[in-house]
Amino acid sequence: MRVFKEIGPLLAALVVLLVLFGLWVPVFLTPPNLIDLLQQVTVNAILAFGMTFTILIGGIDLSVGAVLALVGTTTVYVLTLGAPEASPLVWLSLACSAGLMVSAVFGLINGLCAAQTKMPAFIITLATMLIARGGAFCFNQARPIRVPAHQEAFLALGNGRLFGVIPVPVIVMLALFAAASVLLHRTRFGQHLYAIGGNREAARFTGIRLARCEIAVYVICSMLTGVAGMIHTSQLYSAEPASGIGFELNAIAAAVVGGTSFTGGVGTLYGTLIGAIIIGILDKGLNQAGVHFSLQYIVKGFVVLAAVYIDVRRRT
Repeated sequence: MRVFKEIGPLLAALVVLLVLFGLWVPVFLTPPNLIDLLQQVTVNAILAFGMTFTILIGGIDLSVGAVLALVGTTTVYVLTLGAPEASPLVWLSLACSAGLMVSAVFGLINGLCAAQTKMPAFIITLATMLIARGGAFCFNQARPIRVPAHQEAFLALGNGRLFGVIPVPVIVMLALFAAASVLLHRTRFGQHLYAIGGNREAARFTGIRLARCEIAVYVICSMLTGVAGMIHTSQLYSAEPASGIGFELNAIAAAVVGGTSFTGGVGTLYGTLIGAIIIGILDKGLNQAGVHFSLQYIVKGFVVLAAVYIDVRRRT
């Protein structure tokens, strides 16, 4: 009941947007178009789940877009090392493990720097964003790396459909949403994150291990980014070292629109999921309506501004 009270206004806004675009774009509410919308939302939603964790403790992670690109290039590069006659699943396991290891390393670096130094998370993750982007450009002389045609399983990660209807990325997104929701809303670890974001010093005095929690949060965020990077790369059929630019802004927008407060300690993954869908509706709806991309940026900017204003008004 409490959750519905928190996300009720978001659901109302979601319904209003669906109705408006349904009237504006005749095909918008057709089942194939809505399924396509959900598939397009998946990458941003997964990134936003991780971003919600970091914002809840008063942090931020600007490196997610660049790490996404680096994970994609690393994964596909390892895939290309396997000959077509070699076991595809073995190389797929190695490639995915390599990609997730890269993301975990960046999450660990972000977490350790944020927890053990007095450097602000904004600067730390800005620096790792540049490092990750440079690392992605090191592969194949910054040119795209095509996913080997015999790696159908990897291509299915971003393009497959269960029973020919439900996109595989949507299933992955919902599974990660369920796991992250349990972790954040049903465990002591999640309670500690809300306490840290609400009052860091008070949390310290209650015995919460701030450093351990902070490191864990950035690793979780980066690992989710790794999964999103593989899905995005699969959808593109190739690893693009320049991909993911601006993805961190969309993830932040989804979290903020979903009710996560930049002051920390307030927010839910339920709200973030709805926020990601709202951002997706705006992107797809305005695009299908023929609105120029420059105006799309302006509309999204006003939406984020309105969400922050509502959050500030609610707390004063």
